Amino acid sequence: MASTNSPALDPDSDTPDNPGHEFAQFGSGCFWGAELRFQRVAGVVKTEVGYSQGHVHDPNYKLVCSGTTNHSEVVRVQFDPQVCPYSDLLSVFWSRHDPTTLDRQGGDVGTQYRSGIYYYNETQARLAQESKEAKQLEFRDKKVVTEILPAKRFYRAEEYHQQYLEKGGRNGNKQSAEKGCTDPIRCYG
Repeated sequence: MASTNSPALDPDSDTPDNPGHEFAQFGSGCFWGAELRFQRVAGVVKTEVGYSQGHVHDPNYKLVCSGTTNHSEVVRVQFDPQVCPYSDLLSVFWSRHDPTTLDRQGGDVGTQYRSGIYYYNETQARLAQESKEAKQLEFRDKKVVTEILPAKRFYRAEEYHQQYLEKGGRNGNKQSAEKGCTDPIRCYG
């Protein structure tokens, strides 16, 4: 049940480890493959997967998958904007999923798999909107359904989800998170 005073609806008030760094949050389907792709970007100093944009305080994976919390599976990226401009992260985001499918990516279906850019400041909001408009021009016959909203409180997912594919996924097949790696990402490892 939604509560208008839930802490989940508060802005993400966490701060990056380094004062010169910024956060970015992206939802693009299952967070495992998205996280690995962001880990490989020069200037990304930390990634975490978790849940955001919902109304339930302190959700867990099972609850989010129930479809009752409105959370999105997100990757929160900490980056150095002097090395990696926010626009580079937007390019990675758009390249990793189909932004024209509502509440799904491939076989993953549900609101937690929706396409979203969750911004931390007005510059990020502007760049996100401009990138969405540019992406829409590429999809002449389909509507880009990506939501662009202020980043709400980030709830870190369970530890086994963190760097899941780098650790080997369910089959123990580790995938490289080295900067610049272009190996194909196998979503379930």
